[in-house]
Amino acid sequence: MASARVPLDERQVTEPGPLGKEHTLPALHPDRKEDRCFVPYKPPPENGSPAEVEEFLDHARFIMEDLEWLLALPHDKFWCQVVFDESLQRCLDSYLRYAPRSLDLTALPSSSAMAEIQRSIHKEVFLTFLRMATYKESKDNFLTPAVFGEIIYDNFLFDIPKILDLCVLFGKGNSQLLHKMIDNIFTQQPSYYSDLNETVPTVLQVFDSVLEKCGLRCEGATAMEPMKLNAYKQPTAMTMSQQELVDIVLYLCDSTTTIHAFLDIFPAACSTFHSHGFLSRLTSFYETTVPDLEKAVRKRNFDDKSLQEDLWKRLSHSCRKMVETAHLLLHHTFMILGLFLNHRFVSDETRTSYLLQGVESAWESVGRQAMMDVPRRGNNVSFVIIQIKHILMSRTTWLDFYVLFLSIQGAVCSLSSAELESLLSCIRDLLPDLGEGFLLACLEEYNYNSELVINNILEDRLAPSLDKLDRSMPRPVKEELPSVLSNRSNVFDDDEFDVFRRDHVDTSRIWKGRRKGESAREMLDDKQHIAEQRARYQAYETVVDEIELEPGESAAAYGLDDYDDEYDDTYDMNQVGANDLDRDSLLNIRDQFVQDPALLRERAEARRAAMQQRKGIRPERPSNVVGRPKGQGQTMETFLDRRKKEANKNRVANHNRRTMADRKRNKGMIPS
Repeated sequence: MASARVPLDERQVTEPGPLGKEHTLPALHPDRKEDRCFVPYKPPPENGSPAEVEEFLDHARFIMEDLEWLLALPHDKFWCQVVFDESLQRCLDSYLRYAPRSLDLTALPSSSAMAEIQRSIHKEVFLTFLRMATYKESKDNFLTPAVFGEIIYDNFLFDIPKILDLCVLFGKGNSQLLHKMIDNIFTQQPSYYSDLNETVPTVLQVFDSVLEKCGLRCEGATAMEPMKLNAYKQPTAMTMSQQELVDIVLYLCDSTTTIHAFLDIFPAACSTFHSHGFLSRLTSFYETTVPDLEKAVRKRNFDDKSLQEDLWKRLSHSCRKMVETAHLLLHHTFMILGLFLNHRFVSDETRTSYLLQGVESAWESVGRQAMMDVPRRGNNVSFVIIQIKHILMSRTTWLDFYVLFLSIQGAVCSLSSAELESLLSCIRDLLPDLGEGFLLACLEEYNYNSELVINNILEDRLAPSLDKLDRSMPRPVKEELPSVLSNRSNVFDDDEFDVFRRDHVDTSRIWKGRRKGESAREMLDDKQHIAEQRARYQAYETVVDEIELEPGESAAAYGLDDYDDEYDDTYDMNQVGANDLDRDSLLNIRDQFVQDPALLRERAEARRAAMQQRKGIRPERPSNVVGRPKGQGQTMETFLDRRKKEANKNRVANHNRRTMADRKRNKGMIPS
């Protein structure tokens, strides 16, 4: 085909005319549009009657059939219908405006038919916008990128409000596709950046409008504006009507959710918001308005408690989205945070030097290369460190350092358990058949990027290591650490006051000081403890000194050990053979408490000598250092004993004095 590689905006087609004659038209021409009327979208009825429900279902089926027909058109016919059919644009615009948001879905009726048709329309509308944002469908079907940018901009197929609504409606579960779609729109038509720049002041008017309705003033960029003379007459959150309070909370919830969704999906817009001082206005608005609104929702009387609960839920959701929006702006711009504090960083060279040393220490301890290899969610840790050093050297606010510390902490720290559970829940909503163990392995493989995990699973492009895993693999059971209390030792272990092992303790036995109503005389007269110990001491009343064994009996029969001749009885105090010649039975059984110590030592020495003789040990020769009288000469034994005594004197009290004296004498230090 000659026109196979010609863009749609340059093609010419030949078609039969009204009178049957063929005529040539551009491929994009109003005459090529099909006559079809797209009906506007209407939201599901809240607690509607059966007739209203049936009307909604019929109306929704018309929209479904029209969108399915539109998506089935070929490339050229699709773009003719999109560009020249105003009823289609009204239908799509009405859905973006009236479609229920995520917080509204819980209030809708639980009819399965309504829920199913709503999901179907939601999907078809998203696919329609996705196709509208794509200038190239295949090698043969495409538009010139510059012409594509002009078509979508001049025909208002996309504008900033539509893009904001697309983010808040389809962001959950489709953020990656939405990011590519919006990035392509802004890339092919840079005029959208100018429109966004003009839209941010309008977004800021949301805060001013809420402040005005609540009778408050913001301490941000508008603080210098003159106050109206009748401003003091404005109602507050506590005095305005209930319906006005409901409208303000709903308006705030929808606005903050939309802004956060847009910045989260298209972070390139953060710089535009930052250029308008959006963060300063947002924080001032939060500090000024949120306390009053929270107080009003909590303390005002509501006839319908469910309404009060819904308002509180939406207000809490708004607060969370404002905080997350501030984090997005900080995360993607690394902006100067002097906006948060009025106090400047004190010009203290010592303090600055100390903080710089701390940064350098952290940098070196973690490792430069290691920190560069741990980017998370787009953070570049090395860049963060450089920014911290720049902030300290330029003496900006303390909060500058704090926020950048949060950034590096987010870059290095791992996911918390709550964030991990949120990622698992998000993936399992789309892929309920997969096991949590398999999903955890996928998240770890792809750096906890849930969108990348979902995309690779659906397109069957998982890493080889993941393909080998069982997709229904359950989550591994986490081993619980033993309790510290189970290992502790205490004086109360296993007794009646061990509260760590007993569920009930007799507290009547625990008191501080003297018992109530008890006198000193009663305490001394109480002899109960004596009676409790009586049975214990009665066991010692019967004393058996000796047991006579009958022939053939052994000591083991009476629980006694047999005699061991190896036992060292040096200090045995019992008599051994003392009464062998005395056969008086009274002497054999009497108990002798006191004996002559000299006699006992003599007997012990005799037993020791007998034992050494049995073992072949040569008895030690007694020492004789006295010797003979002077002048009669000494034996060799006496000479050796004296020499031995002299040499061993330093082992007791002299402490090597003689040895050291000999060494000095040998060296000539002491005269001989």
